[in-house]
Amino acid sequence: MRDYQMFINGVFRDASDGRTLESVHPWTGDAWARIPRGDRADADAAIGAAHAALRGPWRDLSASARGALLRKVGDLLARDAERLAEIEVNDNGKLLIEMQAQMRYLPEVYYYFAGLADKVEGSVPPIGRPGHFAYTRLEPVGVVAAITPWNSPLMLAASKIAPALAAGCTVVHKPSEHSSASALEVARLFDEAGFPPGVINVVTGLGNEVGDALVRDPRVARISFTGGTDSGKAVNQIAAARLARCDLELGGKSPNIVFADADLDAAASGVVSGIFAASGQSCLAGSRLLVQDSIHDAFLDRLLAIAAGAVVGDPMDSTTQIGPVTTEAQFAKVLDYIAIAKGEGARCVTGGERLDRPGWFVRPTIFADVTNAMRIAREEVFGPVLSVIRFRDEQDALRIANDSNFGLAAGVWTSDMGTAFRMSERLQAGTVWINNYRMLSVMMPFGGYKDSGTGRENGLEAIRANLETKSVFLNHSAAVANPFVMKL
Repeated sequence: MRDYQMFINGVFRDASDGRTLESVHPWTGDAWARIPRGDRADADAAIGAAHAALRGPWRDLSASARGALLRKVGDLLARDAERLAEIEVNDNGKLLIEMQAQMRYLPEVYYYFAGLADKVEGSVPPIGRPGHFAYTRLEPVGVVAAITPWNSPLMLAASKIAPALAAGCTVVHKPSEHSSASALEVARLFDEAGFPPGVINVVTGLGNEVGDALVRDPRVARISFTGGTDSGKAVNQIAAARLARCDLELGGKSPNIVFADADLDAAASGVVSGIFAASGQSCLAGSRLLVQDSIHDAFLDRLLAIAAGAVVGDPMDSTTQIGPVTTEAQFAKVLDYIAIAKGEGARCVTGGERLDRPGWFVRPTIFADVTNAMRIAREEVFGPVLSVIRFRDEQDALRIANDSNFGLAAGVWTSDMGTAFRMSERLQAGTVWINNYRMLSVMMPFGGYKDSGTGRENGLEAIRANLETKSVFLNHSAAVANPFVMKL
């Protein structure tokens, strides 16, 4: 059993009242670590430290110096990538080989924003006013609350923390209570890199205790939240009441669309990756499979063959292809949705049950004969459950795909580039993959339409979200203007 402490104002410490939470191996159900169960007092201390740091040495650091610190964090993450991958697996049960790939890419996120830190530039608009000089400044918004979920803890945290720090903000990070250990390990790396106290703080605990305190505090200028849609809407309402900036990366019910002219082997691999990788616990999971009528039965047979041979088991084993569901509550939710789908008349063609073994394992599940009106096609399951829907032609595919409250991502499989471009233009989704699925890059903005959220992470848009624009007008003439007339 490992014991962790939260990180506030450059110091590792227990929760103010000494309470703890247990972190559990999803594939055994056994506790492996204890983390502090922080409360409002701990959140208040972290916000206070972050607020003070804005007026301390952090403010006086040059943008290039901030970038150098972020690059040092990237170097330390590269050094510790293998160890961090194992800790991530301990918490969330994802495959070790996938978490190793994420941790090896993680330094690139910090390197990218390190490079942007001193590229934040104002402008000199030609305002056409003799005797006056005008320019804009880009300044940090202030304290940023980064609230992250349990499915990809460090990657999702980096997408919030790195651009905020590059912009000159300070951060209070609240990781999920189910996957906090890796965030606390990375806090040590920020400390080792030499960040001033208070610039980065990690407070662990429950959402209704720590998270709520962060969202409500007037000293927090911006909230960056990743999680469920209902929780995100609640966060947005609280933030709106005090006019705080709020960016939300929420759920999805993403369509993966296979046309008859597609490379069906590649499409089948992409569909399996889209829903069964990470046991379907991804906001961008391709959980709705739209297949053209003429190939529906043959393509479904391909998927069944792949699903039948999938190895489900210990995520630390390199031969495992599908791991457990991360939390007991999520496990129960997935099984409930399977029961709902069966009750709605969807035909379960494979899976549809838990595995008879310790841990929270659900067999990879495929439902056929699904209509887009069924709950299994409209609500986010967040598990290894695929809904297969027929379509006739391009217009029918678009109608079904866009008939959703969500709009996070979509996949299109076709050999016709005209179809590819038309679909990419008309799909209501923040990311569209053509003949691939689940490809991401720190250079590409990520976010969604409709109930999938607001704002974008990664790319240039991510650093802009952490900046205020200030307009400055400088009169360098001796002329005295009429005080009763606006100067236009």
